[in-house]
Amino acid sequence: MSISHFTAAAWLGFLLVVALLVLGYVLVQRARHKRMLQFGNMTVLERVAPSRPSPMRHVPIALILVGLILLTIAAAGPTAVQKVPRNRATVVLVMDVSLSMEATDVPPNRLQVAQEAGKDFVEGLTPGINLGFVTFAGTASVMVSPTTNREAVKHSIDNIKLAERTATGEGILTALQSIDTLAAVLGGAETPPPARVVLMSDGKQTVPDDKDIDNPRHGFTAARLAKNKGIPVSTISFGTEWGTVEIPDSDGGGSQRVKVPVDNDSLREIAELSGGDFYTASSLAELTAVYDTLEEQIGYETTRGDASRPWLLGGMLFVAAGVLVSLLYRQRLP
Repeated sequence: MSISHFTAAAWLGFLLVVALLVLGYVLVQRARHKRMLQFGNMTVLERVAPSRPSPMRHVPIALILVGLILLTIAAAGPTAVQKVPRNRATVVLVMDVSLSMEATDVPPNRLQVAQEAGKDFVEGLTPGINLGFVTFAGTASVMVSPTTNREAVKHSIDNIKLAERTATGEGILTALQSIDTLAAVLGGAETPPPARVVLMSDGKQTVPDDKDIDNPRHGFTAARLAKNKGIPVSTISFGTEWGTVEIPDSDGGGSQRVKVPVDNDSLREIAELSGGDFYTASSLAELTAVYDTLEEQIGYETTRGDASRPWLLGGMLFVAAGVLVSLLYRQRLP
């Protein structure tokens, strides 16, 4: 801890007083010893002081001096970096609900695992965060506007309905609109609360065409807009390269198995364009770990706060111990 991390560093000057007390104590002890050696009749001296003074006589003053050092540091107002829960932030969880979520490469299937991990994420967020929930397939919908009501979000996650196609950009844009709406409703604050979008998807965008990167509804375009708004989009690519689903034939006469691999590249690009982080997960444990990491990033902030209490308590204990030892050995307090 450097001197710049004290709020009242001038109090550290009192350590010079403690140093002078130590020096004075040493000089007094030396003077006492010198007087004893100058005693003329050693036989009489041995009868008067038959045994050497116990080294324990130094313990009380040592404890008290250490206590004074600790109390001086406490008075100087030490500070430390502390992790505190956010009481002002907005998060929107955006979940892909396209038919590819039926793939069983993540048993029992992607959807059920995503629901379980998503609800754990909701429960783990600190209470002061406004959490919203958006789903997207061919279109996007606000299932729950940002709120501190966690039960509403968990209930919505439990009742997800799958649909065709994947409009990743729509999911991001809908989340941004939801955040803007909350900021307008809250109003009054000099700056809007910090916000973040957490996007979980398992496949490639199909609406608009993934190659139409200049389309205003494209995921990359939405990511750039999020960047301009100062809202990072953290993306989670969920699933494996080997996922497949059964798609019914248009004539209803049968079905065909279609590959639905994850699309890491697009989701990584969305995260980079928006200033967010990119994660991959191919199991419940991995997805839960990703959400745990996001909870730490989103739910807490680091601030420099007062750290004098341990020093104060330590100083008081050392001084009290010094007094107690002095009384036990019938020593006079220095």
